[in-house]
Amino acid sequence: MSGNTLGKIFSFTSFGESHGYAVGGVLDGFPAGVDIDLEYIQNELDKRKPGNSSPASARNESDKIQIVSGVFEGKSLGTPIAFFIFNENQKPEDYYALKDVFRPSHADFTYYHKYSHVDYRGGGRASARETAARVAAGAFAKIFLNSVGVDITAFTIQVGKIKMTKIAENIDKTTIDQSILKCPDPDISEKMMQQLEELKESGDTTGGVVAVSYTHLRAHETPEHLV
Repeated sequence: MSGNTLGKIFSFTSFGESHGYAVGGVLDGFPAGVDIDLEYIQNELDKRKPGNSSPASARNESDKIQIVSGVFEGKSLGTPIAFFIFNENQKPEDYYALKDVFRPSHADFTYYHKYSHVDYRGGGRASARETAARVAAGAFAKIFLNSVGVDITAFTIQVGKIKMTKIAENIDKTTIDQSILKCPDPDISEKMMQQLEELKESGDTTGGVVAVSYTHLRAHETPEHLV
């Protein structure tokens, strides 16, 4: 990763701050002629958006994506794809009292010493708000991969001290989506939730582990324009 850009042949640059006008991104290297399913991209963002569950941020955002270039008549053009996700629930006043305070477990201190002039509202660029742009970019990537026969599955295998000890070979995506924490084991998912509720009650936090797998869905011939 260089600065705010991921990748080289297929690259993604994100922009925006937590309580600024918008977050968004630019994708370069996306092939032409791929059908872009906007409903699928929005569905991926809806899974991520805050306010969906008690462990998530209470921030109220619709996370509606607006594609402003690189897609025409439902297909990719092969030119840079740019998109915005506007910040509708901006509350900069909530952070005025923290302007000169470095919050524990946040990037405030690091950003201040790296840049000296920083956006202190909700962590600026170092906010989980920035992940909305990453989810959108990932949805674009999954659309292309699916078009050439590759399917990606991601799921939570550990939260804090609670973890899955056995992972099935074929995991049903419906089971993953039914879990608030995207854990395919209902019993483990429930224990994870209980742990999070206890931590929330005590004012504490914890981390987690996510597993990612890919499957080659079918034999296919690579379209000429993708070679």
